[in-house]
Parts: sequence; structure tokens; C-alpha cells
Amino acid sequence: MSVKTEYDFSLPSGYLDPGGKLHRQGKMRLATALDEIESLGDPRIQENEAYLPVVLLSRVITRLGELDRVTPQTVASFFVSDLAYLEDLYLRLNSSDKIVLATICPNCSTQYRLQVAPLD
Repeated sequence: MSVKTEYDFSLPSGYLDPGGKLHRQGKMRLATALDEIESLGDPRIQENEAYLPVVLLSRVITRLGELDRVTPQTVASFFVSDLAYLEDLYLRLNSSDKIVLATICPNCSTQYRLQVAPLD
């Protein structure tokens, strides 16, 4: 039995590296307990808890475009839309809870609650 541990993604805006090259396609692996434990011990997070997603994502993104590696400095330079997208993907991949979203039909204004399907 094979367990899928790595998932492809495409950033909505893309990471613009210091050389001006745009990177959008990447892979994220499932997080381990050690990823979360060691991230919580990072001194940057001790100073500012909001830095936790930056450190976590830098540990679980295994590929982004042609970059050799993804560092916390790389993730901190992402556009906000890309950071939000990756945080959502991280939660979907690593949560056993069902994710339910409230939404409104743009045509008839009916309100719905939708369960987000898990990634295969």
C-alpha cells in the first residue's frame, strides 16, 4: 500500500525571486510532528508567533520552480495571496477535521455551507 505524502501546487501570483524570475509550480509534503515541534522552538517564533507559518511552510515545501531550496526568507517574501493559499493547503493536507466553508451563490444570493474535499 502506497501513501501519498507529496502534493503539487500552483501559486496564484507566484514568487518573484531577487533576479526577477517568477516561480509558481511547487510541491508540498505532509508535515511531521518534528516539523511542528522544531518550528515552535525557533527563536523568530518566540519573538513573534505570526512567523510560525513562514517557518513551517519553509520546512514542507520541497520544490518551488527552479529554486534550489525554500528558506524562511523566501516564504517571508511571498505575496500575501500566495501565503494564504499555502496556509490553506497546509491545513487541508495535515488536518483530519472536515473543512466547511460558508458561501453565497453569486446569481441567486442563496447561502450554502460547502465541505471542502480532501486532496487525493
